[in-house]
Amino acid sequence: MLRLVTANVNGIRATARRGGMAWLGSAQADVITLQEVRASAGQLQQVLDDGGFGGWHVAHSEAAAKGRAGVAVLTRVQPIEVRKGVGHAEFEGTGRWVEVDVPTQSGPVTVVSCYVHTGQAGTPRQEEKERFLEAMTVRMGGLRALADAGGHAVITGDLNVAHQQVDICNWKGNRGKAGFLESERAYFDRWFDGGHWVDVHRATAGEGPGPYTWWTWRGQAFDRDVGWRIDYQLATADLAARAVKAEVGRAPTYALRWSDHAPLVVDYDL
Repeated sequence: MLRLVTANVNGIRATARRGGMAWLGSAQADVITLQEVRASAGQLQQVLDDGGFGGWHVAHSEAAAKGRAGVAVLTRVQPIEVRKGVGHAEFEGTGRWVEVDVPTQSGPVTVVSCYVHTGQAGTPRQEEKERFLEAMTVRMGGLRALADAGGHAVITGDLNVAHQQVDICNWKGNRGKAGFLESERAYFDRWFDGGHWVDVHRATAGEGPGPYTWWTWRGQAFDRDVGWRIDYQLATADLAARAVKAEVGRAPTYALRWSDHAPLVVDYDL
């Protein structure tokens, strides 16, 4: 069994201060993907060493802008290969995409840690977000080719889009807003069309609504479960068929939260 955990840590050092590394250490994961690391390579390694992950292998794509973005993949075993960047020149140095080929008994699995930034409808920032989604789509075509040749791939992370109405509590109030725009959601429709890519969490959890993975820090959103499901594991079809369990590591209380996101944990029978 391969246990894959994905978590937007909202700053790895802040997560460590809030107890998040202890949670990740207790998750019994084989692979952990992180988003919004917001740290240099040295700072990340120090947190990992202090948190009990000193012996793990680390693939980290750091953003050129200090304190922004950053993604990483942590593996118990040494990866076969590491690749950084989504493959488009515009997004080099943005710390939004890293791939690791992980050896398993069922052959290598390409694990991606991806961070799609938030947008704002009708602004250049939203246009940039959708250009990144387009670049993702192109790269996913390449990863699909690996699957067609007998391999496996899974894209994990904070994609900052709620795909369907069941993925956002207040969907009516968020129509026309970034994260629930028709133009963003259409990318997900394209990815899932034909069954080549599967939303593992939704396939395992059933029709919904929820379970959500993000709640604002403000007000009573967390206590009332007014959330969004924006953290995903999107697997190629054969790998998705091997998923036996998926769950959200939602904190039991607001006071015990270590990020505004909750981790998504999936077990694959490999």
